[in-house]
Amino acid sequence: MVAILTAGNKQFLLDGEPIQLLSGAIHYFRVVPEYWEDRLLKLKACGFNTVETYVPWNLHEPKEGAFNFSGLADVEKFVQLAGNLGLHVIVRPSPYICAEWEFGGFPAWLLQYPTMKLRCMDAMYLQKVDRYYDELIPRLTPLLSTNGGPILAMQIENEYGSYGNDTAYLTYLRDGLISRGVDVLLFTSDGPEDGMLQGGTVPGTLATVNFGSQPEAAFEKFRQYREDEPLFCMEYWNGWFDHWLKLHHTRDAGDVADVFDRMLRAGASVNFYMFHGGTNFGFYNGANYHDKYEATITSYDYDSPLSECGDVTEKFNAVRKVIASHLGKKEEELPALPAPIKKKSYGKVALTEKADVLDTLSYLTKGIERTTPVPMELLGQDYGFIVYSTRVSGPRTGESLHLQDVHDRAQVFLDGVYQGTVERWDARPLQMDIPAGGAKLDIVVENMGRVNYGPRLRDCKGITEGVRMNNQFLFDWTIYPLPLDNIAAIPFGRVEAGSEAAGSETSTASNFGDRPTFYRGEFLVDETGDTFVKLAGWTKGVVWINGFNLGRFWSKGPQNTLYVPAPLLRTGRNEIIVLELHHTEETVIELTDTPDLG
Repeated sequence: MVAILTAGNKQFLLDGEPIQLLSGAIHYFRVVPEYWEDRLLKLKACGFNTVETYVPWNLHEPKEGAFNFSGLADVEKFVQLAGNLGLHVIVRPSPYICAEWEFGGFPAWLLQYPTMKLRCMDAMYLQKVDRYYDELIPRLTPLLSTNGGPILAMQIENEYGSYGNDTAYLTYLRDGLISRGVDVLLFTSDGPEDGMLQGGTVPGTLATVNFGSQPEAAFEKFRQYREDEPLFCMEYWNGWFDHWLKLHHTRDAGDVADVFDRMLRAGASVNFYMFHGGTNFGFYNGANYHDKYEATITSYDYDSPLSECGDVTEKFNAVRKVIASHLGKKEEELPALPAPIKKKSYGKVALTEKADVLDTLSYLTKGIERTTPVPMELLGQDYGFIVYSTRVSGPRTGESLHLQDVHDRAQVFLDGVYQGTVERWDARPLQMDIPAGGAKLDIVVENMGRVNYGPRLRDCKGITEGVRMNNQFLFDWTIYPLPLDNIAAIPFGRVEAGSEAAGSETSTASNFGDRPTFYRGEFLVDETGDTFVKLAGWTKGVVWINGFNLGRFWSKGPQNTLYVPAPLLRTGRNEIIVLELHHTEETVIELTDTPDLG
């Protein structure tokens, strides 16, 4: 059935009838497809009538000109499913999404073009956007409400007023959507501040605002710019995301329910950001850079009404109560909740095989000769790690090794012996002695996630300028890209009993155990259920289950477990691979039934 959403006279009308959109954000790309229905049914059971999602460009065009719309990237299937379950859909189709997602959703290959300017009327940038839209938008137009589908509205760019003021660019994107057949309601969303509403809105196009508290003040500011438009909080920040090295964020459920209730009483439509956060699987977490670089953790739980693993929370119940009251219903009159998903504890798993990363580079990658270190993007690499190797002449005593600049975290080895770690947020030089015969220098750099918000979006990874001993730049490098997108080639050997613990007491130059190492083990599953990888005694790295990259871990927290959705497991034998960048107390992980986000 064709449905048309319109805005005017301070209200939304759906086919001429007033409607208040009660929406929640669920990102299909942060939830395994097997669980999309469960999460959408729980949104409905909470009383919502709409689901909202971003569309990340980097997931759909991972390599330039090569598109992906399957599995976790099957946005059409997600939208169709939401419609089949009786939900309206709001789509925010990029090119930029922020979302605490790697590079704000931009594909890393854009950084191969050093003169390209992002998020403005730059001809080269717009050419790339147009090619992407030519592929994406025709997949969405059959799903528009005007064509009988569930999509009621689509966003132009995202919070653009927080970044720039190129109205011609926003107008170009709007006109590009329209010319490709998008005839549903279009809108912008920005913070409720003068500069943001001046820079991020388009005349004649619906505007919405994003905030987490003080709705009266936010809507009052909005009214100074748009007198006749309906009130819509497009992002109600009812929780918040976490960075590594910081505490886990939580927000009182009663406070969230109160602010929500006040918006509903004002007649506003509301989109919960997030209703269900999900997980930054793989290397897709973003980062922020305000005073310094801060990477977002693997979990995107967001302290939202539905937890990372899809559990109903106190906040869910508080929000459901508000919606039921607002609709004049009893809670039991709202749609029923689906059955909870089973959690399983599979116990401890010994990782009995290992492979040293530096010793096995030839199995995983090909060395590339360059005069100077260059960042990943100029070698066609998007995510993961990169290793820079050269020889340093000697003798030298007490010289300073400077990495200029490291994005984001580098481990330094001299003739295979660990010398220390240089971190972007604490980039002090390392003091070194080089023997008379010279030494081999290896630098292993981790891309911890590109900046996703603000003025530092152009965030190339690796060593971006050069490497110096004192003031002397070092030339003649072999560079090994390590995207780790195919780990099948790792040449594992047996772990010798007691060998790990013996070398893991300290992180000093004498510690040969402090080297990046892959570990592999197997465990048996009789019945699949959600589980959580607990890495007590491990330091920092990445975990794969049956070849699927779960994401990063770090003993410095806040999160202490990684979520494993049951569909990633199989009955019978399962494989776990852990990349440990430093050392572990013992080569054992635990699969527990309880998450720990700090």
